[in-house]
Amino acid sequence: MSGKIKIWLEAMRLRTLPVSLAGVIYAGALGMLAWRFRLVPWLMCMLFALLAQIASNFANEYYDFKAGLDKAGRAGPRRGVTEGDITPRAMKTATYATLALACVVGVLLVALYGQWWMYIAGVLTALGVIAYSSGPYPLSRHALGEIAVIIFFGIVPVCLTYMLMGGSFGWWLLAMSVGIGLMGANVLLVNNYRDRADDLAVGKRTLAVVIGLRATASLYLANGFMAVILTMPAWLAALRWGWLPPSIYLVLHFILYTRLVRRHGPALNPLLGMTAILMLLYTLTFTATLIV
Repeated sequence: MSGKIKIWLEAMRLRTLPVSLAGVIYAGALGMLAWRFRLVPWLMCMLFALLAQIASNFANEYYDFKAGLDKAGRAGPRRGVTEGDITPRAMKTATYATLALACVVGVLLVALYGQWWMYIAGVLTALGVIAYSSGPYPLSRHALGEIAVIIFFGIVPVCLTYMLMGGSFGWWLLAMSVGIGLMGANVLLVNNYRDRADDLAVGKRTLAVVIGLRATASLYLANGFMAVILTMPAWLAALRWGWLPPSIYLVLHFILYTRLVRRHGPALNPLLGMTAILMLLYTLTFTATLIV
């Protein structure tokens, strides 16, 4: 693999991409459970989610660099723009080009399978991609990043994917989407837990900066348990022994929690990917129970 391709793959933050996939996968499984699954809109939702998250990751790197929030030698993974591997102009172009591709997919998706109000949801999602790191009140710098993740990686992908496949909205669907969103928020909690010292030094007020490391770790643990509680009805509807897979998830989640409180700095980088993979495995396992 050439060095340039590797640099751009690092900028995409591949270890976080399972977060965008998990919500769409889970919605597809709910569609199977309700006999609503449709392959083409599901695949288009998957593509939109991936492009939107990659655009968000690019935007975060560009705007954090522009604001002077990322420094060389940071605790987290290498940042191409900060280290001089990617020019700011190239990263900005990649951000808006990727977001434009996501918008094209989104427009086609709604035109073929959706309702008019879904265009509004799509516009808000596109704005959220940029508002997370930029604008007059960047969400990631004001302890609102986790709320944004719950909305845009939980509620939006689960509810809209399910409805684009022909399903109907219900409060049960909202509750389960929040559960998936809480799992996604845990990925960001690990990121901000690791970066707390760096963020505090540059005035970036993430939730970890505001509430401290101990409370952040406790929230990480609580989110996992609350996510299982909110998604448990689907497990019980799908399986006679529906409590077993969520129980296994909680055991693994607790193991990751113990690693979170015992590690610091770069040693937490693998834990970020593990948290994202555990979220993805949770949704894949649920899907598998409906297929096998």
